[in-house]
Amino acid sequence: MTDVTRNWEEFNSTEVSAKIPFFTKDGRLYDCLFAQQFDRALLDRLFTLANKLRATAQTKEGADFLLSLLSHKRAMLYFVQPSTRTFLSFQNACHLLGLKTSEIRDTNTSSEIKGESPEDSVRTFSSYVDLIIMRHPVPGFVEKTAWVMNRAKRPVPVISGGSGKDQHPTQALLDVYTLDSQLEGGVDGKTIVMVGDLKRGRTVRSLSYLMKNYKRVKLYFVSPPQLRMEKDILTFLSKHTIPYRETDDLGSVMREADAIYMTRIQDEHDVAGESRKVDYSKFQFRAEHLAVIKKTCIIMHPLPRREEIEVEVDEDDRAVYWRQERNGMWVRAALIAHLFSVEDEILGRK
Repeated sequence: MTDVTRNWEEFNSTEVSAKIPFFTKDGRLYDCLFAQQFDRALLDRLFTLANKLRATAQTKEGADFLLSLLSHKRAMLYFVQPSTRTFLSFQNACHLLGLKTSEIRDTNTSSEIKGESPEDSVRTFSSYVDLIIMRHPVPGFVEKTAWVMNRAKRPVPVISGGSGKDQHPTQALLDVYTLDSQLEGGVDGKTIVMVGDLKRGRTVRSLSYLMKNYKRVKLYFVSPPQLRMEKDILTFLSKHTIPYRETDDLGSVMREADAIYMTRIQDEHDVAGESRKVDYSKFQFRAEHLAVIKKTCIIMHPLPRREEIEVEVDEDDRAVYWRQERNGMWVRAALIAHLFSVEDEILGRK
């Protein structure tokens, strides 16, 4: 872990690439905050590990073995922003490996209601646990927590489950795991279409960052003009020579897609009523589209959904969003196993 003596404001203003060494230890991932922390070698290792976890957990003997790996560790799930899938998959990933969990889902149940700062609350958690997994509504707060903890006398790793409109790195991890396992030949050389609220959707932002690890990938961004992907992502893609195209016409790119990643319009973030001006019908995947897309094209969604995918689509084998959801538990368990350096025990077990 790199020694950093600057204050938070100075640290926060630096480029992500310069921050990454501070969130590593002994050459390994220590805190998980950004999609940019994953390179191809680590992604492939985590996916191999997730597959081995799935196979091992199929028998009682194997499940008992996994439970023994981290039975001496404890995790805190500090989720004070609404979450179903991320919370449950992390909780069950911990339990799969034997970690005991504590949780706070509402700051009204903590001493923050008495005026304690969120930073002090997290320092309190670290006195009792070996891992903090966080989802927080304030942008940058999860990263600040990791920065504070890494400077503490008793550092504890932090995993981001989402922070405001910041990245959602473990969602990107499970998304690429799904793409890698469901697309023949993996992600290399594939065309991925992302649809919906790309401006405020941290899932598609994080997934875009991970595309730097794959060869010959092409991206199409389909969204209303007022909800287009922001410039920082487009600049990143250009820097890494990843071709992309923006359009508001899903039909014009649907036939080329190897994967279509649907997202909902995130009107909970509305400030000036952006979403009220959107014609949703142009950004929906309907049953009739199944006859248009490739027979090998998969349909994904980070969930929850609204009207953007018709329920009738669920019955098609190419609709993989429920498998995508379940993948979250396995790949998050793989990540936790990696953070605690027990992956060799899992991979080496026959």
